[in-house]
Amino acid sequence: MEHPVLWDPPAEFRSAANLTRYLHWLETHRNLHLGTYDELWQWSTQRVEDFWASLWEFFDIHAHTRYRAVLSSHAMPGARWFEGATLNYAEHVFRNATPEHPALLFQSERRTLREISWKELEREVAACAAALRGLGIKSGDRVVAYLPNIPQAIIAFLACASIGATWSSSSPDFGTPSVIDRFKQLDPTVLIAVDGYYYNGKRFERAEEVHRIQEALPSLRFTIAVPYLDDNDTPYAGSTAIPGAIVWNDLLAMNGNATLTFEPVPFDHPLWVVYSSGSTGLPKAVAHGHGGVLIEHLKFLTLHSNLHPGDRFFWFTTTGWIMWNILAGGLLAGATIVLYDGNPAYPDSAVLWQLAQQARITLFGTSPAFIAACMKAGLEPSRDHDLRALQSVSTTGSPLTAEQFTWVYEHVKRDLYLASVAGGTEVATAFVGGSPLLPVRAGEIQCRTLGARAEALNERGVPLTDSVGELAIMEPMPSMPLYFWNDSAGTRYRESYFTVYPGIWRHGDWISVTPSGGVVIYGRSDATINRRGVRLGTIEIYRAVEAIDDVLESLVVDLEFLGRESFMPLFVRLREHAVLDDELRERIATAIRERVSPRFVPDAIYQVPDVPKNLTGKRLEVPVKRILLGMPPERSLSVDAMANPASLDWFLEFAAARTAAG
Repeated sequence: MEHPVLWDPPAEFRSAANLTRYLHWLETHRNLHLGTYDELWQWSTQRVEDFWASLWEFFDIHAHTRYRAVLSSHAMPGARWFEGATLNYAEHVFRNATPEHPALLFQSERRTLREISWKELEREVAACAAALRGLGIKSGDRVVAYLPNIPQAIIAFLACASIGATWSSSSPDFGTPSVIDRFKQLDPTVLIAVDGYYYNGKRFERAEEVHRIQEALPSLRFTIAVPYLDDNDTPYAGSTAIPGAIVWNDLLAMNGNATLTFEPVPFDHPLWVVYSSGSTGLPKAVAHGHGGVLIEHLKFLTLHSNLHPGDRFFWFTTTGWIMWNILAGGLLAGATIVLYDGNPAYPDSAVLWQLAQQARITLFGTSPAFIAACMKAGLEPSRDHDLRALQSVSTTGSPLTAEQFTWVYEHVKRDLYLASVAGGTEVATAFVGGSPLLPVRAGEIQCRTLGARAEALNERGVPLTDSVGELAIMEPMPSMPLYFWNDSAGTRYRESYFTVYPGIWRHGDWISVTPSGGVVIYGRSDATINRRGVRLGTIEIYRAVEAIDDVLESLVVDLEFLGRESFMPLFVRLREHAVLDDELRERIATAIRERVSPRFVPDAIYQVPDVPKNLTGKRLEVPVKRILLGMPPERSLSVDAMANPASLDWFLEFAAARTAAG
């Protein structure tokens, strides 16, 4: 079935697109005449070294020492990119410093929109970097941040990057045990933390939680406190209740005359560590390199997102989601990045559209869940707000349905570049997404991104067209993980992505590639939970639930599929004589709310006689998910490989009842 075209880029839009400029550059500098986007994509994935080398020159990447080779081998894992090159991510950010437009805009529930100039940003990053150096922090040390999406997070991240320290952040709305599980893997030297935050008009103090994090990190030498609970509108002034902490403003004031310098680091020097959870063990601590992130974000944000210098780039995110890292990357393209901290529906559901008007946002990034909420609220952004500056809307986190595509064009803006994108924390980018040269079709992602040889594979590893298969990446990309922290042999890395199809990255999504080269994503093919765009491994929920005495075992699945709103049931096996009453349900919900995040409280909790497991005792989350999505049990799993086949009976009856109820 061909999806209807909702928007075809006008000739003026195409000619001004960065992608058009790149095509002209290839003609002039490489004598390559690629007439269509598909021809360009084919070249970028078949001549991998030539493609990435061309981006190095096109973006004029500055290296302190030249690379010896673009790519050491095509093996996955194990590919090494641009060996010999030394550079610095932050240095490339500040190449864009200009008095012509601000670097950052910031607004929160309690603070009005304010600007931070490039000059101010450079001064504060220089002061923060000098302060960190003064504390003895050097290249390779880890700095962790327990911060909302505020300017201090951007400043501290860029300061770390400038000196070669490795950054990692978590949002303060995460449960403290989840934060500790992430940060303790890194043996950090410095913690930067707020004393609290506001959400939905409510005050949340976090000094006690910060103290618990401090106690759980024996490597910690310093804590820097960012006071954020003051009642006045003075940005981040005041004292702090965090024990033994250095106050942010005091630290920066002592280094106010510092000059910003940049430490040259190898291409694969760790820039940050982000987290992708699985079904077992601690969250996977994924290290990305300065160079891989730099060249990938220049490609994705400039060529695909079509960011130009002076554009205003917004994405609703927290510091615990990879979209915060990508939002920071907007500075590489010379854009002004727009930060928002708070509930996107407070004081009403139009607050972000009002921000789009006031901040004159040109690229508005959000999630399908937000679009669905706007639809349910009956919002009319095009009628109620001045969106003349808005040029594009991007969404990620889950599939954007055809109805949501149509709503954007009917109720936000008719002349709009709408890009649904999908990728992963593990690569800090999108495998599939938008092209400013292609039409937008309802319910369909426009294309596979340049350099990402994404295919839909069947169980034998054969690429499919117009049929659902596993999303697989057939060639290496520079922003693939350097490694997982504390996984020196690479065992967990290989087990996470390369066991289903050896030598091929299997991502864990069901997709189809259309005959025209577009992509439809149907949902997760693995057990990862995807709640309103934020993904979490099931093990973190199990830890919280099974700490309750009455709960022996649990199993959770996310039944999101082809844009269907996520429904997340939790199944629990209880101790003998225990009853799943309202009181126990509330205890379970409270445990998840406090230890993980309110976002991951289940939609429903059910008592089961047993939890299906394989012969090694692993919970069969994916087969149960497939059964509950309507797949016949004989196609969902092999009963012979189960330790307790009778446990499936309850789930088969449950699935049949759900189907009968519609």
